[in-house]
Amino acid sequence: MSNSKTNSILIVDDNNNNIRVLFEILHNSGFQVSVVKSGEMALEKVPSIQPDLILLDVMMPGIDGFETCSRLKANKNTKDIPIIFMTALTELENKIKGLQLGAVDYITKPIHVEEVLARVNVHLSLINTQNNLLEEISERRQAEAKLQQTLTELKQTQTQLIQSEKMSSLGQMVAGIAHEINNPINFIYGNINYVNEYTNNLLTIINIYQRIYPEYHPELAAIAEAIDLEFIVDDLQRLLLSMKIGAERISNIVLSLRNFSRMDEAEFKAVDIHQGIESTLMILQYRLNDKPEHLAIEVIRDYGKLPLVECYAGQLNQVFMNILLNAIDALEANNNQPESQQIKANSQQIKIRTFLDNSQQITIAIADNGLGIPEEVKNRIFDPFFTTKAVGQGTGLGLAISYQIITQKHGGTLECNSTPGEGSEFIIKIPVQQS
Repeated sequence: MSNSKTNSILIVDDNNNNIRVLFEILHNSGFQVSVVKSGEMALEKVPSIQPDLILLDVMMPGIDGFETCSRLKANKNTKDIPIIFMTALTELENKIKGLQLGAVDYITKPIHVEEVLARVNVHLSLINTQNNLLEEISERRQAEAKLQQTLTELKQTQTQLIQSEKMSSLGQMVAGIAHEINNPINFIYGNINYVNEYTNNLLTIINIYQRIYPEYHPELAAIAEAIDLEFIVDDLQRLLLSMKIGAERISNIVLSLRNFSRMDEAEFKAVDIHQGIESTLMILQYRLNDKPEHLAIEVIRDYGKLPLVECYAGQLNQVFMNILLNAIDALEANNNQPESQQIKANSQQIKIRTFLDNSQQITIAIADNGLGIPEEVKNRIFDPFFTTKAVGQGTGLGLAISYQIITQKHGGTLECNSTPGEGSEFIIKIPVQQS
């Protein structure tokens, strides 16, 4: 028998010859063996040594095996230790009595080496398998809790990022967070396959045991029912699959965060503009989803065929973030208006168009169908510190810094077209190549 640890066995017998034979058999088979010669000594010693299995003689002076078994099973600290009776009594009623008291098996005297080892190995294999399965379930729950904690931390981080409109620090924060999340999620994702493999091996052992011993011992049946073994076996694979899907989801989010920040690209670099837009949309997905206080926002993509564009990718992604946030805020504000004033409330949309103006310039247009911007406000939206939001909800720097990034850093233009009651559109134009 192969064990990850040495199993311990307690022999309870008053016959020295039986003790000698059993000790030799079990010790030579690699087990850790302890011996006591009475039921009283067993009751005293078992709680402290906690053996994996007890071989208990039935006929002993003082407390007999039946009474010893009854007391051990009545103790919460020893009730789960499997007990195999050893007896020369062959009457069926004696065997039934022992099993009803909680024993898992019988060894008939005189003792035969093959019978002892076979019965001991079977029951130790079962208890080891159950312990390993419970340990795997515990590890899976810990991994699931860690995954949930990571998801919670990620959501909190995203909320902090969205609330921050200081462009110079936003990219660094996103890049750092992506790096820190990437390590634990890689650990979780890398170990899921091993957990799945180990679980399959343990389930295979249980299936083989159930096939060989189709009739459960009453105590085993009670344990299996108590822990709902059938449900665990059926549900475990689904849980592992859901964990893998969750880990892949977080990996994709981390990749989007890293693409969004692009802090490793301090200089101009030719990048895929659509990838930056999609990364920003993924970060903002929770703001786009349906919520009790507002309807879901539909994103319509009308992407043209664009070449790679030379730009400061991280800074350009921050511009997308600011404009998309303003569009989302405008649509949410539309929900707060009286019903008679809602504009297209049942179809809240953000439309993103990209196209190549000519061989030298691309256009990115981001439009919403909200309430629009009054003319007197539109003339000031790119002014630093100007905001129409409530105190604490905006600094008035988002669009101002976006304008600076587009015009000063990329040599492009940023314009806003808006009609009250119909919505707003921000149009970004930047050259394909920087001179």
